[in-house]
Amino acid sequence: MQYAIVKDTGEQFKATEGARVTIPLKDIAEGQDITFSDILLYAKDNEVKVGNPLVSGVKVTGVVEKHFKGPKVTTTKFRRREGYRRKIGHRQNYTTVKITGIVSA
Repeated sequence: MQYAIVKDTGEQFKATEGARVTIPLKDIAEGQDITFSDILLYAKDNEVKVGNPLVSGVKVTGVVEKHFKGPKVTTTKFRRREGYRRKIGHRQNYTTVKITGIVSA
């Protein structure tokens, strides 16, 4: 089994060929290719390469499938006996990427 641990926009995810990965919003149109070059770990069968901090010569390629918004997260601010209440909502934008391959040099 071949997989890689990829770092992108401050987050890490496991990439295997054919998997779908949800990452924070990227400004790339749907259907276009994307390449991740910040690889922290690469494993194929019994061979494991750990980066220091990155593994050189390994790239992960994928195709942007869709952009979407995550679930709404609400929070409130409240101060007792002050008549102060605030409700704050937020929806994070995400991109779904289908991993098409892991290329090792």
